[in-house]
Amino acid sequence: MMPTHTSNLNAQSNADFNGAAIIDAKGREIPITEEMVREACSKLEQNWAFPATATQCQAG
Repeated sequence: MMPTHTSNLNAQSNADFNGAAIIDAKGREIPITEEMVREACSKLEQNWAFPATATQCQAG
């Protein structure tokens, strides 16, 4: 029996899958890519602010 196109796609997907995934609203596993991680880190860098210290809170 010849392998189907779908089984070839699944084999390719599994080869790139590193074990981290998110589950979407329909219950599908979406592999987390390096691009997704880089984008999340970039957003965190842009929005990060150091928390106020105890001294700053008392003075305010």
